[in-house]
Amino acid sequence: MRWEGRRQSQNVEDRRSQGAAPMFVGGGLLTILLMLFLMFIGMDPMQVAQMAPEITAPAPQRGPAKPLNDEMSQFVRVVLADNEDVWSKLFPQMFGGRYSPPTLVLFTGRVSSACGMASAAAGPFYCPLDRKVYIDLAFYDELKRRFGAPGDFAQAYVIDHEIGHHVQNQLGISEKVQSMRARMSERDYNKLSVRMELQADFLAGVWAHHVARFAGTVDEDDIREAVNAAAAIGDDRIQRQSQGYVVPDAFTHGSSEQRVRWFLYGLKTGDPRLMDRAFEVDNP
Repeated sequence: MRWEGRRQSQNVEDRRSQGAAPMFVGGGLLTILLMLFLMFIGMDPMQVAQMAPEITAPAPQRGPAKPLNDEMSQFVRVVLADNEDVWSKLFPQMFGGRYSPPTLVLFTGRVSSACGMASAAAGPFYCPLDRKVYIDLAFYDELKRRFGAPGDFAQAYVIDHEIGHHVQNQLGISEKVQSMRARMSERDYNKLSVRMELQADFLAGVWAHHVARFAGTVDEDDIREAVNAAAAIGDDRIQRQSQGYVVPDAFTHGSSEQRVRWFLYGLKTGDPRLMDRAFEVDNP
């Protein structure tokens, strides 16, 4: 992907210089109850005592983090700018509204979002409550080392997928799906979650279609990198790698085959209005 020297988005919040956020903050009765609960469930009292400084630490008074102008953050800003350019054109044409770009938050270790605390171990995510994408750039090392999916366009695909969730959120799809959660079994909700993720993969493919066609910064090797990444993080491959067997009812993102298929469908059509087919056609 040819990204050097191109426009960089300003919608990036770089929190990396802040370090990892503490998992618990505050004090008083709530802290005491939390410590008692940890001992009640069997945690060694000495471990609880060692945790006490972090648990009882006051909420840090932090100013804006100083942005780190490293190569990877520059790359992320270019990918985000490409998404802004594509969706700012497509959204009014296809959905009759104005596209409101999300903010992308760079963090290290742990991060606080409107959706709660999150660890980098959970991977990149989109929070619909604050309309922000969160990513610890160390995930890209994991993508290359653990999942065997190197390449800058594989890294771009990860961001594009999360931007797909933002498009869903702006269209009201995320809220509608979330409202159904209390009325569904875990198994049925997992199926719905898979369809949401496949739809986001489709939207990532739509973005790639328009970048490849109009910006001229993407070639066939880049597409292969994205396809490899989509296949590498399929639920079946991850389950087989981590536990040695596959449980389809526990899928939340889709199989490798499904993720690749829907990304390629978006790439082929370039039409986000076909996104609902991920709900109508696929039956994970």
